[in-house]
Amino acid sequence: MTRALPYSLIATDLDGTLLGGGSAGESISARSRAALAAAREAGAEHIVVTGRPVPQVRYLLDGLGYRGLAVCGQGAQVYDAAADRLVSSVPMDRELADLALAKIEAEIGEVYAAVNREGVDAEMLIGPGYLMWHSHLPTVRVASRDELWSAPINKVLMQHAELDDDELTRAARAVVGDLVNVTMAGKHTVELQPLGIDKSSGLALAAGQLGFSGRHTIAFGDMPNDIPMFRWAAHGVAMANAHEELRAVADEITLSNEDDGVAVVLERLFP
Repeated sequence: MTRALPYSLIATDLDGTLLGGGSAGESISARSRAALAAAREAGAEHIVVTGRPVPQVRYLLDGLGYRGLAVCGQGAQVYDAAADRLVSSVPMDRELADLALAKIEAEIGEVYAAVNREGVDAEMLIGPGYLMWHSHLPTVRVASRDELWSAPINKVLMQHAELDDDELTRAARAVVGDLVNVTMAGKHTVELQPLGIDKSSGLALAAGQLGFSGRHTIAFGDMPNDIPMFRWAAHGVAMANAHEELRAVADEITLSNEDDGVAVVLERLFP
């Protein structure tokens, strides 16, 4: 008798969730690789769901031997890793992005901004004052904010000199939450995207192409940007290192990413 799968789709965030490797955060442990392989052998599918845009994740997926669909850019992009092409991509209106920043600055003072451009090979443009925390990412510095809007984009990233990530997220959401989606995706990573675009929208699209829905899905994450994905999935698993907002809505809390928390759960479900 064939044993029914507990979940047919495994959705994993990358940074702080599936990836470990210390400060670089660029590796998957042998144990996590084995647990994912066992789940796939049992018949489950794995989808990466990350805030990183495609240009910042392509090399990583290639190094992992990942050949499936990946949800990137905080849900704005669905990328076919095997074909190296975008299945779908939702741009952000640049005039609206500029207006949103202006409204936020009218309330809390100057913010420093960067943007992710549209496309598989597109650069991340860094505006004046914005500090990069991951030196391996492909970036181009520009001299003025106006240059950020010179080509199509899919999201805006913000920083503030005094407010921390949670404070900046709350302040921005209070001002422009009816215009754009405001999310906190990680350390020094507060982002603006089109309304309706988040990890759940991208995951629903990718899962639908594979014939799955939320009731088939278990999701793993560590940051508030994973909350929509948890609400869409049948079961949400937060890492021990997860942000308190995600822990509050999780169905289960596992070990940290450095302690193979994803593998611990998958080994139980797919022995």
